[in-house]
Amino acid sequence: MAVLVTGAAGFIGSHVAHALLDRGEAVIGLDDLNDYYEVSLKEARLSRLEQRGGFRFRCLDIADREAITAFFSEYADIDRVVHLAAQAGVRYSLVNPYVYLRSNIDAHVVLLEQVRRVDRFIHFVYASSSSVYGANRTMPFSTDDRTDHPVSLYGATKKAMEVISDSYAAMYGLPITGLRFFTVYGPWGRPDMAACIFTRKILAGEPIPVFNHGEMRRDFTYIGDIVPGVIASLDRPPDPGAGTPHRLYNLGHHHPERLTDFIAILETALGRTAVVDFLPMQPGDVRESYADIASAQRDLGFEPKTPIATGIPQFVDWYRAYYGV
Repeated sequence: MAVLVTGAAGFIGSHVAHALLDRGEAVIGLDDLNDYYEVSLKEARLSRLEQRGGFRFRCLDIADREAITAFFSEYADIDRVVHLAAQAGVRYSLVNPYVYLRSNIDAHVVLLEQVRRVDRFIHFVYASSSSVYGANRTMPFSTDDRTDHPVSLYGATKKAMEVISDSYAAMYGLPITGLRFFTVYGPWGRPDMAACIFTRKILAGEPIPVFNHGEMRRDFTYIGDIVPGVIASLDRPPDPGAGTPHRLYNLGHHHPERLTDFIAILETALGRTAVVDFLPMQPGDVRESYADIASAQRDLGFEPKTPIATGIPQFVDWYRAYYGV
């Protein structure tokens, strides 16, 4: 049998695919290789996967119903899904909102419609986001908190995915788990996220944009800590006999850091001083994120161990090697 990993050429998806291959799983990767950010980085991630035995790949738009129906007919050995493909980014949703509806909501329903028809199916794991908490002021964010007031379209689409998942779990007894990721960073990270943006600009001597005049805190979570949480969730499907089999977990470091401290550690790792451009709060942004991970610790054995003082230098080593700077 095989695990389908969507977004396999993406940041988290490629790391998860490697981890599954490491333990001997057959992995089928899906990705549309869109140009939201540099396609060459996605191709480089994919190239590393394609060098490994047990990995198969198809380039498809997951929201294309006919193509995905044909795909599931062709790959009849899929019994689990790790759905990590999505249109990410809070700020980009202000520029191109329609792609979020297709990539996040339409694609999610297309996949659920396929797997609900697979008799042997074991578990559907998907990526949600800390953005569903919106401007929640209760810290840390708990999966018991209300999440019906997201402050970005991106967060709203992730909330919609959660609600849709709950309905499919209830209607069809389909075991589903949603993972709310908190500011994941590390080697092979996305160029549109703070670690890459700041690194690129610091090395170029350009000002880095720091919103809300630096009064921001984020639960920065290292990719090496996130992946075991994803794998552990895949291995522990909800019991269809114990109520609606849909579970939600926060996967975060459980230790919010000041953005200014993140920048200071990055400066040290790069051996350069940042030129900081302090800016007002941006629409859709939140001041702080902080994950309550008690249920993930209890049910999944999730234990993040990498502080930013360790994770940022590892990211910088990869960045310098990959970009040759």
